[in-house]
Amino acid sequence: MPAPEPLRGWRVVARADALDALERAGLGTALRLAPDDLLLIGPGAPPAVDDGDAIVVPDAGFVAWSLDAAALRSAVEEHVDWELPSGRPALAQGLVAAVPAKLWLAEDGTARLICLAAYADELRERVVQERVG
Repeated sequence: MPAPEPLRGWRVVARADALDALERAGLGTALRLAPDDLLLIGPGAPPAVDDGDAIVVPDAGFVAWSLDAAALRSAVEEHVDWELPSGRPALAQGLVAAVPAKLWLAEDGTARLICLAAYADELRERVVQERVG
Protein backbone atom coordinates (compact mmCIF):
# COMPACT_ATOMS: atom_id res chain seq x y z
CA MET A 1 0.00 0.00 0.00
CA PRO A 2 1.51 3.31 -0.99
CA ALA A 3 1.91 6.03 1.57
CA PRO A 4 -0.75 8.71 1.60
CA GLU A 5 -0.18 11.79 -0.51
CA PRO A 6 0.84 14.86 1.51
CA LEU A 7 -1.53 17.77 0.90
CA ARG A 8 0.03 21.20 0.62
CA GLY A 9 -1.85 24.42 0.47
CA TRP A 10 -3.09 27.33 2.50
CA ARG A 11 -5.21 27.58 5.62
CA VAL A 12 -7.41 30.65 5.40
CA VAL A 13 -9.45 32.00 8.28
CA ALA A 14 -11.67 34.88 7.22
CA ARG A 15 -15.23 36.15 6.95
CA ALA A 16 -17.61 33.68 5.32
CA ASP A 17 -18.26 35.95 2.31
CA ALA A 18 -14.51 36.31 1.67
CA LEU A 19 -14.11 32.52 1.76
CA ASP A 20 -17.12 32.13 -0.56
CA ALA A 21 -15.35 34.38 -3.09
CA LEU A 22 -12.13 32.43 -2.68
CA GLU A 23 -13.95 29.15 -3.37
CA ARG A 24 -15.51 30.59 -6.54
CA ALA A 25 -12.09 31.77 -7.76
CA GLY A 26 -11.12 28.15 -8.56
CA LEU A 27 -7.53 28.43 -7.33
CA GLY A 28 -7.39 24.83 -6.11
CA THR A 29 -9.47 22.36 -4.15
CA ALA A 30 -11.26 24.38 -1.49
CA LEU A 31 -12.28 22.40 1.58
CA ARG A 32 -14.57 24.42 3.86
CA LEU A 33 -13.73 23.11 7.31
CA ALA A 34 -15.98 25.61 9.11
CA PRO A 35 -17.89 28.76 8.12
CA ASP A 36 -14.78 30.87 8.73
CA ASP A 37 -12.06 28.27 7.98
CA LEU A 38 -10.93 26.98 4.58
CA LEU A 39 -8.14 24.67 3.48
CA LEU A 40 -7.11 25.55 -0.07
CA ILE A 41 -5.12 22.69 -1.57
CA GLY A 42 -2.91 23.30 -4.54
CA PRO A 43 -1.88 26.87 -5.22
CA GLY A 44 1.78 27.72 -4.80
CA ALA A 45 1.31 31.37 -3.91
CA PRO A 46 -0.81 32.59 -1.03
CA PRO A 47 -4.32 33.45 -2.17
CA ALA A 48 -5.55 37.03 -2.10
CA VAL A 49 -8.43 37.28 0.37
CA ASP A 50 -10.86 40.19 0.51
CA ASP A 51 -10.75 40.49 4.29
CA GLY A 52 -8.25 42.78 6.00
CA ASP A 53 -8.32 40.60 9.11
CA ALA A 54 -7.82 37.29 7.27
CA ILE A 55 -5.24 34.81 8.47
CA VAL A 56 -3.47 33.05 5.58
CA VAL A 57 -0.77 30.53 6.49
CA PRO A 58 0.83 27.58 4.69
CA ASP A 59 -0.62 24.24 5.74
CA ALA A 60 1.02 20.86 5.17
CA GLY A 61 -0.61 19.03 8.05
CA PHE A 62 -2.98 16.79 6.07
CA VAL A 63 -2.54 13.66 3.95
CA ALA A 64 -4.93 11.90 1.57
CA TRP A 65 -5.61 8.64 -0.19
CA SER A 66 -7.40 8.71 -3.55
CA LEU A 67 -10.35 6.34 -3.79
CA ASP A 68 -12.46 5.29 -6.75
CA ALA A 69 -16.19 4.71 -6.25
CA ALA A 70 -15.75 1.00 -5.43
CA ALA A 71 -13.03 1.67 -2.87
CA LEU A 72 -15.13 4.39 -1.30
CA ARG A 73 -18.00 1.96 -0.82
CA SER A 74 -15.93 -0.94 0.48
CA ALA A 75 -13.30 0.90 2.50
CA VAL A 76 -15.11 3.84 3.99
CA GLU A 77 -18.87 3.49 4.04
CA GLU A 78 -18.76 0.52 6.40
CA HIS A 79 -16.52 2.48 8.79
CA VAL A 80 -18.75 5.52 9.29
CA ASP A 81 -21.96 5.91 11.23
CA TRP A 82 -23.10 8.94 9.24
CA GLU A 83 -24.60 9.26 5.81
CA LEU A 84 -22.37 10.37 2.96
CA PRO A 85 -23.63 13.41 1.04
CA SER A 86 -25.51 12.53 -2.13
CA GLY A 87 -24.48 15.65 -4.04
CA ARG A 88 -21.06 16.27 -5.51
CA PRO A 89 -18.72 18.00 -4.97
CA ALA A 90 -19.01 17.74 -1.21
CA LEU A 91 -16.89 17.64 1.89
CA ALA A 92 -17.95 15.28 4.67
CA GLN A 93 -16.27 15.32 8.07
CA GLY A 94 -16.49 12.95 10.98
CA LEU A 95 -15.05 9.79 12.42
CA VAL A 96 -13.91 7.10 10.00
CA ALA A 97 -13.15 3.93 11.95
CA ALA A 98 -13.01 6.14 15.08
CA VAL A 99 -10.34 8.39 13.54
CA PRO A 100 -11.13 12.05 12.75
CA ALA A 101 -11.14 12.32 8.98
CA LYS A 102 -12.65 14.07 5.99
CA LEU A 103 -13.96 12.80 2.68
CA TRP A 104 -13.72 15.00 -0.38
CA LEU A 105 -16.27 13.68 -2.86
CA ALA A 106 -15.48 14.92 -6.36
CA GLU A 107 -17.94 15.43 -9.18
CA ASP A 108 -16.40 12.59 -11.21
CA GLY A 109 -17.25 9.97 -8.56
CA THR A 110 -13.78 9.73 -7.08
CA ALA A 111 -13.00 10.64 -3.51
CA ARG A 112 -10.12 11.50 -1.25
CA LEU A 113 -9.89 10.20 2.29
CA ILE A 114 -8.15 12.97 4.23
CA CYS A 115 -6.79 13.11 7.75
CA LEU A 116 -4.20 14.93 9.77
CA ALA A 117 -0.76 13.53 9.05
CA ALA A 118 -0.45 12.60 12.73
CA TYR A 119 -3.39 10.16 12.32
CA ALA A 120 -2.31 8.62 9.00
CA ASP A 121 -0.84 5.40 10.39
CA GLU A 122 -3.84 4.81 12.63
CA LEU A 123 -6.32 5.38 9.82
CA ARG A 124 -4.36 3.21 7.40
CA GLU A 125 -4.25 0.37 9.91
CA ARG A 126 -7.97 0.56 10.58
CA VAL A 127 -9.29 1.12 7.06
CA VAL A 128 -7.02 1.70 4.12
CA GLN A 129 -4.46 -1.07 4.48
CA GLU A 130 -7.15 -3.75 4.74
CA ARG A 131 -9.28 -2.65 1.82
CA VAL A 132 -7.65 -0.24 -0.64
CA GLY A 133 -4.72 -0.82 -2.89
